[in-house]
Amino acid sequence: MDGWPIPLWGFVETFAGLTAIIIARYFLIVGPIHWALWKREPRTARRLSKRNPTRATIANEIRLSVISAFIYALPAAVVLEMWKAGGTAIYGGMPDGLGAWAWVPVSALLYLFAQDSWFYFTHRVMHHPKLFKHTHAGHHRSVQPTPWASFSFDPIEAVSSAWLLPVMALVVPIHWATALVILMLMTINAVFNHAGWEVYPSRWVEGWWGRHVITASHHNLHHTKFTGNYGLYFRFWDKVCGTDRGLVGVDVPAPKPVSPVLEAAE
Repeated sequence: MDGWPIPLWGFVETFAGLTAIIIARYFLIVGPIHWALWKREPRTARRLSKRNPTRATIANEIRLSVISAFIYALPAAVVLEMWKAGGTAIYGGMPDGLGAWAWVPVSALLYLFAQDSWFYFTHRVMHHPKLFKHTHAGHHRSVQPTPWASFSFDPIEAVSSAWLLPVMALVVPIHWATALVILMLMTINAVFNHAGWEVYPSRWVEGWWGRHVITASHHNLHHTKFTGNYGLYFRFWDKVCGTDRGLVGVDVPAPKPVSPVLEAAE
């Protein structure tokens, strides 16, 4: 395989650098957003719960997020070292031709949908009573999440998800700029969906966007009710599998899931 084996010291340096970048990005982005929402309480955003997050909750969110940074940096460092040696499907330069230009948004949607699908089904499985304590309970200590919860995965959950996009980048062509956009969308989505405040306009949340794309009004119910609304980016799998519980303030009937295996995870 091209790019393998990777140089040990190059990997160590890349791993250390990525870990530092992920942690720094976390504090630099989440800190101001948490302050703007929970300290300033802006009129342009809608608070989703009367419950106030405690200091213990925030400390737990930060602790798990720092641990997750090390876990996520590991497979990313491996793939970056392989990319340097030309051993991945990551490419650069200007797209050449209509097909190449069309592939840019198609590849982005493919990566997002793959990640959303993997997250939905692993997330439901982790809610199984026999697995929850070991895989997901730490994240759900945030009954009322804050932006600090955006990266607060339990270690096993982080391991289950950290490898997906790096492995895809070995075989599914993606422009490096597209990859950066996806990382940016991941960050924005995670921070705002855990904010405890709905930052998007009501006409978005109650319109086409909110019917198909997950916002804080959708994900906050997952934290306060513990079941349903398992998706990451899109409401597609929640609707298909009967686990969509609607939005905060909007009650939706809860039909039985279509899969007996996944039903056990409820």
